[in-house]
Amino acid sequence: MKDFIIPDRDFGTPASKSKTMVTLTIDGFDVTVPEGTSIMRAAAEIGISVPKLCATDSIDAFGSCRLCLVEIEGRNGTPASCTTPVAPGIKVQTQNGKLKQLRRGVMELYISDHPLDCLTCSANGDCELQDMAGAVGLRDVRYEAVDTHFKAKDNSGQVNPQYLPKDDSNPYFSYDPAKCIVCSRCVRACEEVQGTFALTIEGRGFDSRVSFGAKTDTALTSDCVSCGACVQACPTATLQEKSVIEIGTPERSVITTCAYCGVGCSFKAEMRGDELVRMVPYKHGKANRGHSCVKGRFAYGYASHKDRILNPMIRDSINDPWQEVSWAEAMEFAANRMRGIQAQHGRHSVGVITSSRCTNEEAYLVQKLTRAVFGNNNTDTCARVCHSPTGYGLGQTFGTSAGTQDFDSVEETDVVIVIGANPVSGHPVFASRLKKRLRKGAKLIVIDPRRTEMVESPHIKAAHHLALTPGTNVAVVTALAHVIVTEGLMDEEFIRNRCDWDEFLDYAEFVADPKHSPEAVHLLTGVPPEELRAAARLFAKGGNGAIYYGLGVTEHSQGSTTVIGIANLAMLTGNIGRPGVGVNPLRGQNNVQGSCDMGSFPHELPGYRHVKNDDVRAIFEKVWGAKIDNEPGLRIPNMLDAAVEGTFKGLYCQGEDILQSDPDTKHVAAGLAAMDCVIVHDLFLNETANYAHVFFPGSTFLEKDGTFTNAERRINRVRKVMAPKQGYADWEVTQLFANAMGAGWTYTHPSQIMEEIALTTPSFAGVSYEKLETMGSVQWPCNEKAPEGTPLMHIDGFVRGRGKFIRTEYVATDEKTGPRFPLLLTTGRILSQYNVGAQTRRTANVVWHAEDVLEIHPHDAEVRGVKEGDWVRLASRSGETALRAQITDRVSPGVVYTTFHHPTTQANVITTDFSDWATNCPEYKVTAVQVSPSNGPTTDWQDDYTAQANLSRRILPAAE
Repeated sequence: MKDFIIPDRDFGTPASKSKTMVTLTIDGFDVTVPEGTSIMRAAAEIGISVPKLCATDSIDAFGSCRLCLVEIEGRNGTPASCTTPVAPGIKVQTQNGKLKQLRRGVMELYISDHPLDCLTCSANGDCELQDMAGAVGLRDVRYEAVDTHFKAKDNSGQVNPQYLPKDDSNPYFSYDPAKCIVCSRCVRACEEVQGTFALTIEGRGFDSRVSFGAKTDTALTSDCVSCGACVQACPTATLQEKSVIEIGTPERSVITTCAYCGVGCSFKAEMRGDELVRMVPYKHGKANRGHSCVKGRFAYGYASHKDRILNPMIRDSINDPWQEVSWAEAMEFAANRMRGIQAQHGRHSVGVITSSRCTNEEAYLVQKLTRAVFGNNNTDTCARVCHSPTGYGLGQTFGTSAGTQDFDSVEETDVVIVIGANPVSGHPVFASRLKKRLRKGAKLIVIDPRRTEMVESPHIKAAHHLALTPGTNVAVVTALAHVIVTEGLMDEEFIRNRCDWDEFLDYAEFVADPKHSPEAVHLLTGVPPEELRAAARLFAKGGNGAIYYGLGVTEHSQGSTTVIGIANLAMLTGNIGRPGVGVNPLRGQNNVQGSCDMGSFPHELPGYRHVKNDDVRAIFEKVWGAKIDNEPGLRIPNMLDAAVEGTFKGLYCQGEDILQSDPDTKHVAAGLAAMDCVIVHDLFLNETANYAHVFFPGSTFLEKDGTFTNAERRINRVRKVMAPKQGYADWEVTQLFANAMGAGWTYTHPSQIMEEIALTTPSFAGVSYEKLETMGSVQWPCNEKAPEGTPLMHIDGFVRGRGKFIRTEYVATDEKTGPRFPLLLTTGRILSQYNVGAQTRRTANVVWHAEDVLEIHPHDAEVRGVKEGDWVRLASRSGETALRAQITDRVSPGVVYTTFHHPTTQANVITTDFSDWATNCPEYKVTAVQVSPSNGPTTDWQDDYTAQANLSRRILPAAE
């Protein structure tokens, strides 16, 4: 196995972004660096390491440890090299007799109040204090401190009042104050990198120690979000991963990509043998720049959870117990079933569902399976269930179905609109970068029914919060455009040069209509007109304007219209085609973008090209050696409808749990139950597997090679760090099944699949594993025109030529409140859990979110007699469930909110089958409901569901 790792050296202080270069001399060597670079970093650039403890290149210089002292010719004293910037022509000495003596003296003082248990310390071999003692040549300590922070008792046997107990409350790391050297690196990382401000230095002088806030706070009960930045910054064993304490120091690293959200963070998977010790955010990762969140950093334990299925299983009926079989038996059983279905019901009677959690290569093979082997276009993916309006809306207006910027772009923005997204919960690493920019002065406009963490949190506050009524996105976005047009705030030069002027005039006439004014839509949207007007003026005239949006935009009956409206806003104000601007969808899962790119839709082949086009089909028919149907296939809801009708009978579902994640759970269950063969390919017996006849055990992202494409179109490598526990990577399982169906595929490595993708898909034409190894990652389009990829889209012109303005008429959803269902339910995510929770629920993350709860406004709770923590019945026209109430003013009166991470709640039994007019994206965000006190923690439906699930999950041992 080839380990991929760029030298991960710590340069001590961050790099300067100045374009002006400065030349100086360090220890006799000339070095040229950007102006503003520290002497410490300049020395590191030429391989000279200056001893340090409080400095690290992920945070600003602090200058507290006094270990990095240097001498500068012609200057008095011994300044700290971390806080002293370079200057032209200066001559620096980093090592001489005087500096040696000073450094040893400093280290002696540190060591005199530090336990010398290095042989048994969990950081042994990975401790900077230990390393620096060696670097300064410390061989003896002359001082013996009377009072220390690490002795529990003094010489008389009395308990030392300075001794502080170890804090093991956090499930992932421990805090041992006895080993703290008060370098403040953890505090600064929490502030500068994460932006939570959960840590501080408490006390003065000898009493100084890191604190998690109030004296009563522990690591678990504090504001800490367990991102791991403090642990990564700590130079000793003060903050240490429990996995390192238990397993030992890692011995090798492999660079891979996180398999949670669409940020696409790069990690070093640090291993001891075949055991994963820890995941460390990779500083050269261009999406995360060395940062992480609690999921990517710590929540990987699901890979070895006891619930994981490692043997293939089959059964004749969903009422039978599962029977463990060999891979060959499972493949033969599945292939015979699917062939039999097609022989009896026709080639269109079966289909596939690809996953946004699997690699590009795996998604490509699954859609190829249905088109080249089954002979139809019945392929769909959860990406359509969340972000298909992005593809349609941006495709219509800009000509391409993806975000316009890279994440680095946020550092140059001046005004940000966040609409229908809560990056703090859903995309936390990007949220940290955004919050850092806001603390430097950028302005924020939040458009969301809830008062999310983006509206107000430590050291950031939105300039405007447009707390709209769920379902009125189009009216609010159009009203923003109304203000911009009627007050003459648009960028006319940009519009004339880059967009179709006649279409703009038509659109301007449309939005200028008084019926679209903030005052006219006030009763509809609930947004105060003066607040909306102020937000529009700020975005139009505030400098570089960027829009970031999420599922709160797309998961509506008018999701595509809202995306078009967002694109209109960007074009109106000229905020396209340069750093700091753009339209940026925040993808919910790790490979939502990639599964779309790979042709997982029933009407599009890879690269977003319609199946009706003869020239496009000819490309794939030549490479695949198979005829491709020219008629679009079935989407997931169409498959379920056809199953209930009796015409769709077989499904291969890879990595998706449609029973828990798709809307109208009862309808999904009815469709699955009506099929003759459901093949589930996953890690666990998920909810969909309750209705399956074949189970192919899947592999985790740690067990395979491939690529993910994140929200910024960045193609990142996924590298195998351990062997698949069930024997095969997921792409190999799909190939085994295809070959059992007679395909004759001969791939031996995912790189060959990528070669085929590049051969057939223009935007991937220049992508190869060799290029990804060299560059680390690339952003598509990557081809002859852009051999190193495209960080920013639409710089000189739109992909479609000229930008297209499109009218955005507001059409109310058919889902209406009324006397029976007077409240509006909207759904979302929480930081610690991920999607349907199949992975995160099998980790210690359940400490923070053990169950889904219903947020309800105090007024709505009072009139219903509901108190904090009460069990309530949540009912809609589709179904009902029971969950606990959380009374909060984060939601407005008339609005309730819940998450969908726990199958015991099954929030989607409540949601309806209404969907986006253009793409069938489900309307998860607007459901009319009623809330009432419940007699207990479950409803009759939940009890029946649990009983059916338990019956369905019986497993017989493999036959001898």
